[in-house]
Amino acid sequence: MTQLTISEARRSLLDLPEKLARVPERAVSITRRGRPVLAVMPWEFYESIVETLEILSDPEMASALRESVEDIKRGRMVSHVEAKKRLGL
Repeated sequence: MTQLTISEARRSLLDLPEKLARVPERAVSITRRGRPVLAVMPWEFYESIVETLEILSDPEMASALRESVEDIKRGRMVSHVEAKKRLGL
């Protein structure tokens, strides 16, 4: 993960959105005295993390996700076209 000191982050705060767009990790670690104290990330990335945590903290949703992954591994899938057909769309 890309790291910036608090002083560097303060100087480049207005440029951070553009910097994050160029960073593959999609987040920047802000350090104080060499230790990470903050993470700065694009809002969409933050929202996706929160949504993932909500899904994984719900036992029913987590179970459904595990079953879905197992279905994919075993090849138990239908195409988008077939799914629409089955749903009458």
